[in-house]
Amino acid sequence: MHKYKLIIEYDGKDFIGWQRQDNGVSIQSSIEKAVKKFSNEKVTVFGAGRTDSGVHAKGQVAHFELINNLPLDSIRDGINQHLRPLPIAILSAEYVDKDFHARFSAKQRVYEYHIISRRSPLTFQKNQAWVVHKKLNINKMIEAAYYFEGKHDFNGFRSINCQSISSIKTIDKCQVKYENEFIKVEIAAKSFLHSQVRIIVGTLVEVGKEKINSLNIRNIIESKDRTKAGITAPANGLYLTKVKY
Repeated sequence: MHKYKLIIEYDGKDFIGWQRQDNGVSIQSSIEKAVKKFSNEKVTVFGAGRTDSGVHAKGQVAHFELINNLPLDSIRDGINQHLRPLPIAILSAEYVDKDFHARFSAKQRVYEYHIISRRSPLTFQKNQAWVVHKKLNINKMIEAAYYFEGKHDFNGFRSINCQSISSIKTIDKCQVKYENEFIKVEIAAKSFLHSQVRIIVGTLVEVGKEKINSLNIRNIIESKDRTKAGITAPANGLYLTKVKY
């Protein structure tokens, strides 16, 4: 068997998420069908991150195995040909050794969340960012983001559907950057709880609206109480940008 690693880009708005399910079209199943059409081999594609419905990716990583040893350009182009017209693109393919696993070998996952703060509705960026129709206090958001970094019990920052046994996670990076009306939140960690990034972003926006004091973030984390954190930000502003190994 020959193992291949893929770097994948996709617009998640029309999918039920990465993971294969019976109730709609997923990214995983779409790529598996494309590989089958291209190679005549049935495969299972394993992804580094199980992005939710509506979440996008600029650098999702996945792997699969084939009996045949095929050129990498043929892997990339062949899969892309059979993915059309779906908004999924294989950016690159490479050979990896038998011990590589897209999910379990990952050392860090990097997400970014896009916010646009303006009164007018979105046109070109609709379904690509969260529009907040209020001026946000960016300096307070920058200050609040710092408190999420480090090892904490994030029980107050996960959805009721989270199946993780432990809610203790280590955030390597949480930063807010901005240029005019465009705000980007960058968050990096080895792994995340279900909806953790979106709840952190929702909390930062509540800080920006001055509904939550930035100095209270540490107390909210320590409370482990979901009701004290902010809202869950919409899925359409979230992007999986990079997976590090």
